[in-house]
Formats: sequence, structure tokens, C-alpha cells
Amino acid sequence: MREVERQFILTAAWLFLRHGCASRARMLIEALVEDDPRDGVSAAAFSEMLLEEGRAEDALAVLRSADFPRKMARVEAILEARSLVMSGRSGESERRWKRYVDSLKGGRRTWISQ
Repeated sequence: MREVERQFILTAAWLFLRHGCASRARMLIEALVEDDPRDGVSAAAFSEMLLEEGRAEDALAVLRSADFPRKMARVEAILEARSLVMSGRSGESERRWKRYVDSLKGGRRTWISQ
């Protein structure tokens, strides 16, 4: 599937979601993830839907199977940290977020890592 087609389907899913048709949005997002499980954008959308349903472990599995572009590092870190907290692993969540913050600062010490 071409990038333009993927973007169109993601936009359609967002519109369905905004207008109260979550099941239709979910079908589109699931189709995108099935087509390319490594796509970080689709994985982020699908994991967000899973988190809304309270399925943190499933969301974590989707996130960990995807490749996120560098520009989506923050999205990946937030979704992974949320998934870990929701699954009762707050220590792992904190470490995941610190790892992201440290990557921004090049490993320098920040107020959040103190």
C-alpha cells in the first residue's frame, strides 16, 4: 500500500472516531496494522485505541512490534509509558520515560532524571 493510501485511511479512521463510529475506525486501523505491522503511525493509532479499551498489554505488544520514525520518538515513549503504567508496571514506565528524556539531552542530567 502506498503512503498516500495509508494517510487517506488514517484520516478516514480519525473522522469516523470524531463522529462516534469507533468500530468503523477500529476496522480501518486494524487493516493498516495487518497490512504492515511495522508501520509506527498505524501502530500508534491502534495502540491508542487499545489503551482506550483498557487493553494495555495488547497495546504494548503492538508498540513493540513496530518501527517508529525518529520524528515519532515522543509518541512512542508516551504510548509505551502509558501502556506500562496501565499494566501495573510503573517502575518500567518511569525508566522508559527517563530513557526518552535522556535521549533528548544526550545523556546530560536533567531535572526529571534527578
